[in-house]
Amino acid sequence: MEYSIFMVLNADKISQQCLPKHVAIIMDGNGRWAQAKNRPRVYGHKKGVDAVRHSVQFCTKLKIESLTLFAFSSENWHRPEDEVSTLMELFLYVLSKEVKKLHKNNVKLTIIGDLSRFSEALRSKVDAAHELTANNTGLQLNVAANYGGRWDMTNAAKQVAKKVAAGAINPDDITEQVLAAHMSMQDQAEPDLLIRTGGDLRISNFLLWQAAYAELYFTDTLWPDFNEAAFADAIACYVARERRFGCTGEQIKQLLAET
Repeated sequence: MEYSIFMVLNADKISQQCLPKHVAIIMDGNGRWAQAKNRPRVYGHKKGVDAVRHSVQFCTKLKIESLTLFAFSSENWHRPEDEVSTLMELFLYVLSKEVKKLHKNNVKLTIIGDLSRFSEALRSKVDAAHELTANNTGLQLNVAANYGGRWDMTNAAKQVAKKVAAGAINPDDITEQVLAAHMSMQDQAEPDLLIRTGGDLRISNFLLWQAAYAELYFTDTLWPDFNEAAFADAIACYVARERRFGCTGEQIKQLLAET
């Protein structure tokens, strides 16, 4: 077994350097969480907002650079109309109420996805949120709304194709780097860790390009119950894989306490 210098010197302590720079989360299980409590599915979505707040606070404390949350996929339009309507209203409410708090905490918010299907009021709120937080230098919070990984790649291909048609790019010069430069979050580190809550073992068309080399972590914990301890366990699992030594959620909590 090989031991790194880091392991020898810091076996009992987790360093900032071994934490992921970018964490992506598929927030699954809101509806099932509510149904288990004999409440309507929308109640679960509202409680899920609390888990978002906790996750943002967690990443801020650990100085993680980027957090990307899958809020609404392009496939979610197939859900019951009343649920979709409620999700849109909740999204609008959160943007109205939470953006000032994010700004106060130096969080930069970016909504990624095809926003053309959203109402004019919602698009206006998105633009205002982007403008307000554009110069913040803390956590980069990306919220994927009406997003799909295939859409992202198709959109990038269209942009490159237009440049080829205009003579700005030679087809032979198209590389992975050229395509990546036209993808969502092209200015950020690619996700190191992709978490899915709720028990399903798939990535559901999320960040297909960006998460090509991300560590995958699946948990049965439903999203409203994904608290600091659950997040710490996910980070601990990542650290163990990346650094070839084991750590626990308690050690992550220790690092949190020191920040």
